[in-house]
Amino acid sequence: MNQPPPGYGPPPGYSAGPGLRPPPPPPLSPAGVPLAEFSQRLLAYMIDMALLSVVQFVVIIPVVIVMLTRLPEADEPDGVVTFADFTGEYVVPMLLLGLGIFVFLMLVYYVYAVELAYRTGQTLGKKAMKIRIVPIDPSRRLTRGMAAKRYAVEFLVGSVVPAFSWIDSLWLLWDKPYLQTLHDKAAQTVVVKVSA
Repeated sequence: MNQPPPGYGPPPGYSAGPGLRPPPPPPLSPAGVPLAEFSQRLLAYMIDMALLSVVQFVVIIPVVIVMLTRLPEADEPDGVVTFADFTGEYVVPMLLLGLGIFVFLMLVYYVYAVELAYRTGQTLGKKAMKIRIVPIDPSRRLTRGMAAKRYAVEFLVGSVVPAFSWIDSLWLLWDKPYLQTLHDKAAQTVVVKVSA
């Protein structure tokens, strides 16, 4: 066969085929399972938040309607509502109600995010996107404590610290080698693809 003269072959690292490099292998967990991609995790999160928002609206809308129907009426003959009446009969109950709703929703989020993750490694969004939470150490099982740490960092810290949710979610874009978010790092978990 005719060989090209030295120096005329393809550069090192390129195939002699169509001139394209093969795609890099997908990043793997320590157990050798392909890691979930950013797009899969984002869509799973969006599905979860849509479902939790439905629960939130089912709880909040009737409560707000009841509170609006109970606005204080003027006790004075001139029809004026005093500041004390308005504050005592409307503002304080609304603030307490808001606090109660916040605590209730955090509990709903806890049950959804922690208990589902602990039992199956998946929320409904993760199940739809065929991804699962697993410990970074392949010899361990996912514990309720790990799932609770993920929840505490993702939801509790994220709801208190400005911009933390964005930083936490985007962290996996530059995290190497396991594409972990900050809540993954806190809980020592990774999110992997599942076949079924």
